[in-house]
Amino acid sequence: MLKILKYSFYDLMRSRWSYVYFLFYLLLGVILLFLNNDLSKAIITLMNIIIILVPLIGTIFGVMYYYNSKEFTELLLAQPLKRSSIFLGQYFGVALSLSMSLVLGLGIPFIFYGLFKSAVIWDFSLLLINGSLLTFIFTALAFNIALSNENRIKGFGFAILLWLALAIIYDGFFLMSLIIFEDYPLDQLSIAGTMLNPIDLSRTLILLKLDISALLGYTGAVFKKFFGTNLGLIVSFVMLFMWVILPILRIVNKSKKKDF
Repeated sequence: MLKILKYSFYDLMRSRWSYVYFLFYLLLGVILLFLNNDLSKAIITLMNIIIILVPLIGTIFGVMYYYNSKEFTELLLAQPLKRSSIFLGQYFGVALSLSMSLVLGLGIPFIFYGLFKSAVIWDFSLLLINGSLLTFIFTALAFNIALSNENRIKGFGFAILLWLALAIIYDGFFLMSLIIFEDYPLDQLSIAGTMLNPIDLSRTLILLKLDISALLGYTGAVFKKFFGTNLGLIVSFVMLFMWVILPILRIVNKSKKKDF
């Protein structure tokens, strides 16, 4: 698996799209720091961008890489290699390369701006960890979609639909349910609804650490009140790691049963 991971990683690092992704975050960090003298304000702005953009990029890159390397994958399947090692190696190669582009692209301008001397270094670190986890989550979901659909158009369609559902549509339905059932106690529903969406969970995790009550909204406020800051962080991380682990387990299971 490690050899396949290294090949996939270096293959993507030579890709122009990886450089575009890296340069985008590099320029974004430079522009935000130029426009904002306060690092904390720049982190808040980055949060709003990363929460939406990182899942989209992870989903698209995951599906693209699977379909574009399909012939090479079939060649590997003819070798005495475990199927799970092949697909897990490709998955981790994609996820690691995207995460590295994110971390380096945003980390370099913030470090030059004096991040290590600032009190918000832990908030920025949490933002990068959160973005990396979202990359691993949505890349794994993308591989699951691609493994389940031989047709590229259907695969891309389901991938975009998944991102739209979790990034936009889910919040709309969730808010409507809170409004419709506002006469009932909704604390448990809000907590459960937050955990069922990794994007909402990531947003809540960052806002709990930043302690911005005005931006938390009803869901985040209940989450903070019920768990407390420290426990809320622990539970959020556990759920995010579960969002990573479960799709990976399905990749292993699906690769063993799929007829290539």
